[in-house]
Amino acid sequence: MTLKTVVSLASFAVISGCASYELPPFVQHHPASVQAAASASRPRSKTLEYSRADMPAIAPVAAAQEGHQDHQSSEPGAPQKTAVGEGKVIATVPGANQVVVEHGEIKGFMDAMTMGYRVEPPSLLEGLQSGDQVRFTIDVPRKAIIKIEKKK
Repeated sequence: MTLKTVVSLASFAVISGCASYELPPFVQHHPASVQAAASASRPRSKTLEYSRADMPAIAPVAAAQEGHQDHQSSEPGAPQKTAVGEGKVIATVPGANQVVVEHGEIKGFMDAMTMGYRVEPPSLLEGLQSGDQVRFTIDVPRKAIIKIEKKK
């Protein structure tokens, strides 16, 4: 057999094999199916499922910005509303509205640690730099720093 014959037979086998192949039709649950796009909603992902309690409350922070400090509610045994801590700024993350702080124990709230906190409003991050010594107020229910000031 010559090379020309082998190439001709191989070409014929490929062309005839491809010509007889037919794609199977899409089933309704296939993502490219028109019926799948029009069908009922997709099942919820269980990968990152949050409850309503995990979501931050959307509430005005005007009272916190005006210097209103309510460190404890008036009723004994009621949940703590704010907590005050002191520490050193490790980093600021303006794109995520967060600050990483190495702080001492926050009495009745948290042991000493290095941790990132959400900051509300984000303007509190202005002027903060790594290494700054700060005093901060955390809104406990929202788990966010609502006041931060450099110590001198």
